[in-house]
Amino acid sequence: MKKPEMKVEPIKNGTVIDHITANKSLHVLRILGLPNDDINLSIAMNVHSQSKKRKDVVKIENRELDSSELHQIALVAPKATINIIRDYDVISKEKVSFMKELKSIINCTNSNCISNTNEPIESRFELLKTSPILLRCYFCERLIDAEEINKQF
Repeated sequence: MKKPEMKVEPIKNGTVIDHITANKSLHVLRILGLPNDDINLSIAMNVHSQSKKRKDVVKIENRELDSSELHQIALVAPKATINIIRDYDVISKEKVSFMKELKSIINCTNSNCISNTNEPIESRFELLKTSPILLRCYFCERLIDAEEINKQF
């Protein structure tokens, strides 16, 4: 039997986001403001995974993600793993994590919420549950679940 070949080339420097829930990689790209002309990226969607049935993978060359981006990714890919690559070696590997309070990442779905007015207020949510994701608006106490979050990305 012939050994399977790698379908996507390794990157020299940058970030690999692995174990993204299948078919959610485009949401991750939207969160990160990608693609843009300055960034090379590779996307593998709905590929076989040993730990899950299917997953997505995003490789971003010459860019390392900061902690606020990791918390945002957790909203749409809570089981994702972030690998920082330097000179083709993985120098750090961590799972995305949730913040207890999320600010300015998503909008409240209540059109009457003060955070959706012209007031200079950023949206704020308290994390109630991570599986499944459940948030509560700090201002109007509206509950927002994963389905409503995904609609915003």
